[in-house]
Amino acid sequence: MRGAVSRSWSLESLRSATAAMPDGALDTAVCADEVGSEEDLYDDLHSSSHHYSHPGGGGEQLAINELISDGSVVCAEALWDHVTMDDQELGFKAGDVIEVMDATNREWWWGRVADGEGWFPASFVRLRVNQDEPADDDAPLAGNSGAEDGGAEAQSSKDQMRTNVINEILSTERDYIKHLRDICEGYVRQCRKRADMFSEEQLRTIFGNIEDIYRCQKAFVKALEQRFNRERPHLSELGACFLEHQADFQIYSEYCNNHPNACVELSRLTKLSKYVYFFEACRLLQKMIDISLDGFLLTPVQKICKYPLQLAELLKYTHPQHRDFKDVEAALHAMKNVAQLINERKRRLENIDKIAQWQSSIEDWEGEDLLVRSSELIYSGELTRVTQPQAKSQQRMFFLFDHQLIYCKKDLLRRDVLYYKGRLDMDGLEVVDLEDGKDRDLHVSIKNAFRLHRGATGDSHLLCTRKPEQKQRWLKAFAREREQVQLDQETGFSITELQRKQAMLNASKQQVTGKPK
Repeated sequence: MRGAVSRSWSLESLRSATAAMPDGALDTAVCADEVGSEEDLYDDLHSSSHHYSHPGGGGEQLAINELISDGSVVCAEALWDHVTMDDQELGFKAGDVIEVMDATNREWWWGRVADGEGWFPASFVRLRVNQDEPADDDAPLAGNSGAEDGGAEAQSSKDQMRTNVINEILSTERDYIKHLRDICEGYVRQCRKRADMFSEEQLRTIFGNIEDIYRCQKAFVKALEQRFNRERPHLSELGACFLEHQADFQIYSEYCNNHPNACVELSRLTKLSKYVYFFEACRLLQKMIDISLDGFLLTPVQKICKYPLQLAELLKYTHPQHRDFKDVEAALHAMKNVAQLINERKRRLENIDKIAQWQSSIEDWEGEDLLVRSSELIYSGELTRVTQPQAKSQQRMFFLFDHQLIYCKKDLLRRDVLYYKGRLDMDGLEVVDLEDGKDRDLHVSIKNAFRLHRGATGDSHLLCTRKPEQKQRWLKAFAREREQVQLDQETGFSITELQRKQAMLNASKQQVTGKPK
C-alpha cells in the first residue's frame, strides 16, 4: 500500500532541492541524437559525482525532527483524504490537523489524530505555517493596566501569523513557477526535438495544456508580487489577485480532465527502455530533483486543490476591518468552487469505466457506444411504456444518462440479465406532467404518467410509474439531466476519444477474463 503512493509528492519539497550540476556539465552533455542513444547520455550524466536526491531527507526534514526532539508540537494539515485498510496506517480527511511525531522517513511519517496514531504519506499533508497559534486572540486580559498592552501584543501576533501565511503563498508560487518552467523547458521542449519518438498527439496527451498553465501562473505571480507590501507584509492585499484571475484557473479543469490519459500513455511508453533513459536524461539536464515524470505532472492537480486551504488560513488571520478581508473571503469561495468543479470532473471520469462495463453487460446492444454522448447515470427505475396503436403496455427498465434515455427488457428467467430495446435522445425532448384520467391521444386511463414529447417531429412517448412519489422523482431527474448538460456546456466538460476507447477496452477485457457482468 505504501509503495503505491511513494511517487506522490508535495510542492513544498522543491524548497529543499539544493543539488546542482557542475559548471560546464550542460556543455559536455550533448543531445541524445548526437551521441547515438539515450542510454549513452543517461550514463554520461549519471557518472557525475553530483546526485539529485529526493528532498525529503534534506534540511526541511531535519528541521522538523529537531523541533520534535525539542518537545515542540509540529502540526500538519491534510491536503487529501487518506483512506486505508491497514491498521498500522493513519486515516484522515482533507482539512484534518495531524500532530507529526516522527518524520525520519522521507516518504512516510508517524502521526496522531483524535482517533489514533499511525503511518501516513508525507506528500498528503502540508506543514502548518504557524505552529504556535494563540489560544484566543479575542480573550479579555486580566487587569485594566495591562489590557491595552496585551491587546496590542495579541494583534501583533496575529499580524505576524498573517505575514507568515502571505510569505508561504508567495514562496510556494515562486517554487511552482520554477517547477512549471522545468517541465516546459526540460521535458516538453526536448520531446518536441524528437519527432522520431513523439508525435504531436502524444505530446498533447502527456503534457495536456501545461504550457497554458505556465503562462497564466506567470501573470498570477506577477500580480501577487505587485500587491505584496514589502514594508508591512501583513497589510498586503492578495485577495483581489485571486478574484482577478479566477477565470484563468478554469484551465486547470482541462488539465485535470486529461491527466488520467497522460498516466496511461506514460505507463505505455516507459515499458520501453529508450523512453525511460530519455526522460531521465531530460530530468538531469534540467537539474530537477529525483522524481519521475508522472510525479512532476501530478503537481498542477495538487496545486489547484491547495489554494482553498491557503486562502482559508489567510482569512483566519485577517481582521474583519482589514481592507483585504472581503476579497479574501470572496476568493476563498471562488477557489472552493473551482476545486469542487475539478473534483466533480475527476469523479465523472472515474465513472466512465463503470458505464462502459454496464453497457458491456447489456445483451443485444445496438447503435453507438453510450460514452460517445454520455458520461453520467442520473437516475434509473422501472416504468410502464404505453405504445400505439393498441395502447399496449410494456414493463421496461429505464436508465437516464445525460443526453439520452436507455430502456431495456428483463430476462423472464434471469432477472439480472437485460436486453437492449432502444433509446431516446433527450436533447430537444419536452417532459410533460400529465394528470390522472383519460389520455386524449391514446384514449386510455392513465395514472402517475408523464409524456416525453418532441415538438419538431411530433414523436411522443407515454410513461407511467406505480406510485406518485416515483413519478416526482423521475420529473426531478429529468430536470437534473438538463441542468447537467447545460453545466457541461458552460464548463467545456467532455470525454476524449482516447478515454472512451480505453474505457471500452477495459470493459471488454473484463468480460474476456470471465468476471461477472
